[in-house]
Amino acid sequence: MPELKDTPAKDLDRFIENYLLPDTQFRRQVKEAIHIISTFLKERCFQGAAHPVRVSKVVKGGSSGKGTTLRGRSDADLVVFLNNLKSFQEQLEKRGQFIWEIKRQLEACQREETFEVYFEVQSLQWEKPRALSFVLKSPQLGEGVEFDVLPAFDVLGQWTNNHRPNPEVYIKLIQECENRGTEGEFSTCFTELQRDFLRQRPTKVKSLIRLVKHWYQKCKQKLGKPLPPQYALELLTVYAWERGNHQTEFITAQGFQTVLKLVLNYQQLCIHWTKYYNFETPIIKQYLMRQLAKPRPVILDPADPTGNVAGRDTYGWQRLAQEARVWLSYPCFKKRDGSPVGSWDVLLEEDYEDNWITCEHRTYSYHDYGWRPVSSGSPNTGMTQSIPQQEENWMCTIL
Repeated sequence: MPELKDTPAKDLDRFIENYLLPDTQFRRQVKEAIHIISTFLKERCFQGAAHPVRVSKVVKGGSSGKGTTLRGRSDADLVVFLNNLKSFQEQLEKRGQFIWEIKRQLEACQREETFEVYFEVQSLQWEKPRALSFVLKSPQLGEGVEFDVLPAFDVLGQWTNNHRPNPEVYIKLIQECENRGTEGEFSTCFTELQRDFLRQRPTKVKSLIRLVKHWYQKCKQKLGKPLPPQYALELLTVYAWERGNHQTEFITAQGFQTVLKLVLNYQQLCIHWTKYYNFETPIIKQYLMRQLAKPRPVILDPADPTGNVAGRDTYGWQRLAQEARVWLSYPCFKKRDGSPVGSWDVLLEEDYEDNWITCEHRTYSYHDYGWRPVSSGSPNTGMTQSIPQQEENWMCTIL
């Protein structure tokens, strides 16, 4: 594979197609591996449990579910929704025992050679682990496929993607997280929403996400930890496209440069979407206002308002921003004549005395006592952010 940094801007689409998109054989291998494990979880895993266990569904998450898998990176997240978990609190208390049972049954399959596969099951380090990680190997699969299996409370039930969840779902989530200090802990419960949020994007946007992920992986190899979560970079790519372009066809190098410039300005990022939750319910509205007032960067999970996927470690963002600054001088951001390829125009927060936010076509200001609505436009800036009413998936951005 050629070096990304040495690839001319005009060749980035070819780079993605030739080196980042999974080929047919790879997709088939991962699909087969996921089918094996999903069938095992639904039909075999809990048959011998002391108490009846019902699996309501197994949902494919992670890159495989979202349609943003990189070639050669065969990993899959499978969230097992169990009817035996009746609340968020039960998920915290009981998921460990389900994970231990899954591990026990996987090891039994390994001994019995039930599926003619080999499981490299990693040891569990904690009494109440959050996930079970293992590798499934088979002569038919070639390379092993890495799995993370996570039990979860089925809070969405038979939710379908033609409507947003009942606000009561998020009210319960907010109350649970605020009472117990577990913000972001239950993101697995909303895997279907996270998956659909990215999977429904145009093909070229998902290709841009792959390019950003490849860049992130190269930074990770060079810098090590800490770095921001990769999921934050995926969402930042969607944000850059929605705010800067929003076309199904675009110049990939410009989108790539826009994302890196947003990384450079991480201290001004305050992003969230209202596809699945919004300001219409007072409890959710008040909580969102508190979330958006937190120190930057803030990138709220579009499916889980309690999860700031930007993380709390600004040092990781600082390190990534330093690397992004170096990258912006590389050929992948240059035209044939050597001039910069340019980037999309994405509005960021400015350093004003007050912060201003436009949501649902109303402008709010933040003071020490919280958010309050004011007249259209900021007296400091005279600016509001226009949001088309037909856009279901708009977001509120600090100006």
